[in-house]
Amino acid sequence: MSEDPRKNIGARSAKPGAGRTSPSSAARSLAGGSAPRKAPTKAKPKPQVGDAPAKPAATSKTPASKPAPAQATAKKKPAAAKSSAKAASGAKSAGGRPTSPSSSARSTATGTRLRAVTDDDAARAAAEAAEEAQRRTRSAGATPAAAGIPIDEIVAAVIQAAQRVLGSDWDTRLATLFAALRRRMGGDYAVDEFGFDPQITDILVGAVEPLAEKWFRLEVRGIENIPTEGGALLVSNHSGTVPIDGVMVGYAVKKYAQRNLRPLGADLVFQLPFVSQLARKVGATLACTEDAERLLSNGELAGVWPEGFKGIGKPYAERYKLQRFGRGGFVSSAMRAQVPIVPVSIVGAEEIYPLIGNVPSLARLLGVPYLPITPFFPLLGPLGLVPLPSKWIIEFGEPIRTDAYEPEAADDPMLLFNVTDQVRETIQQTLYALLVDRGSAFF
Repeated sequence: MSEDPRKNIGARSAKPGAGRTSPSSAARSLAGGSAPRKAPTKAKPKPQVGDAPAKPAATSKTPASKPAPAQATAKKKPAAAKSSAKAASGAKSAGGRPTSPSSSARSTATGTRLRAVTDDDAARAAAEAAEEAQRRTRSAGATPAAAGIPIDEIVAAVIQAAQRVLGSDWDTRLATLFAALRRRMGGDYAVDEFGFDPQITDILVGAVEPLAEKWFRLEVRGIENIPTEGGALLVSNHSGTVPIDGVMVGYAVKKYAQRNLRPLGADLVFQLPFVSQLARKVGATLACTEDAERLLSNGELAGVWPEGFKGIGKPYAERYKLQRFGRGGFVSSAMRAQVPIVPVSIVGAEEIYPLIGNVPSLARLLGVPYLPITPFFPLLGPLGLVPLPSKWIIEFGEPIRTDAYEPEAADDPMLLFNVTDQVRETIQQTLYALLVDRGSAFF
C-alpha cells in the first residue's frame, strides 16, 4: 500500500540535519510530479557571540559521513545563540540605551564581561525617566503653590501683621475707608466755609493711628477736660523740628473725645504747595483773631501753638523749655467768644528729630524759618526723615475759664498778659511732671 504523499507536507525528514519540505515541492508532489531532491548540504556552523574561538580542525581521516560532530554542533548552537541574543538585545549602556551587537562583540573580544539588565533595572530606569519628566513639567508651568511657595503661610502672616498694626477690626476699618473713597468719587461729600472736609479727616485719622499707637506708643490723659459740646480753645507747647505734635493732638481729640480739632496755623503753612490744600481739608485756618473768634463762636474746638517756629526750631539742648507765648492774642479771642482755655502738654515730640544744627543762610534762600540738621539728616538722606520711636504722653489740663470776665476785658493788656502767663506756667509744670512719669524716652 503506497503512502499518501500529503502526509509529508511540512514534515521533518528523519535524517538529522534534513530541512523542511517547501510548499512548492509539496504542490508538485500532489500534482503527480516528482521534484528533484538534492543531497542535504552540511551547514557550516557560524561562530556565535560568546562562543570560544573554534580550534583549527586537525587533519585526520575521520569519515565525513559520521553524524556525531554535526549533532554535537547542532546541540550547542541553540544554547549559544540564545545566550548571544540575550546579551545583544537585553544589555544596556550606562545611559539606558541598548548595546549594539558590534560593541558587544568588541567587548567580548577584549574580554570585558557584560552584566545582563534585569527587570528591576528596567523598572528603575523607567521610574527615573517619569520622575524627571514630571519635574520638568512642574518647573515649566507650575503655580506658586505647586512650586513650593507657601501661599497660605504668607497670607496668614500678612493678616497677622495687619491685625497687629491696624487692630483686630482692621477689615472693618478698611471697608469703611473704601466706602468713603467710593462716596468721594461719586461727589457725595460736603465742606464748610473754611474748606473743612470731615471725610478726609476720618481717613487721615485711620492712617495716623498706627504711627501714634504702635510707633509712638501714645498715652492720652485728661480727655475728660475737653468739653463734649460747645467751643473751647486748646493751647499746647510746640516742638519736634517738624510739627508732628499738631497732628497727634488732632488725632487724640478725634479718637478719644470724638470731636474735630480746628488748628490755627501760621502763614507759611498756607503758602506751601499741597500742604496748604491738605491743611484746609483737615479744618486748619489762619491764626488770626477774626477766624479764631468765628470758629469759637460757632462751637468748634480750636487749637493754637503760641510758641510757633521758635518752639519747633529750638536746639535739642533746650528741649521742654517753653519759649515766649506771644502777646496773648489767643487769650483775647477766647475772652471775646466766652469759651474756656484747655492747656495741653506734650512729651515725646522733642526726641523724634533731635535738632543739633541749623543753616540760616540756606534757610533764608529757601524762604523757610530754619534748615534743620539732625544726627540722621541729611547724613542718611530720606532715611533720616523717619522719626525716632520716642514714647509720647499728651495731657489735657483743667480748663481755665474766661467767661468770668466781660468780653470787653479782652482789651486790657495786663489782664491778657496775666492769663497768658498762667497758661504757659501750667503747661511748663505739667511737662516736668510728665517727664518724670515717662522715664526713658525710648524704653
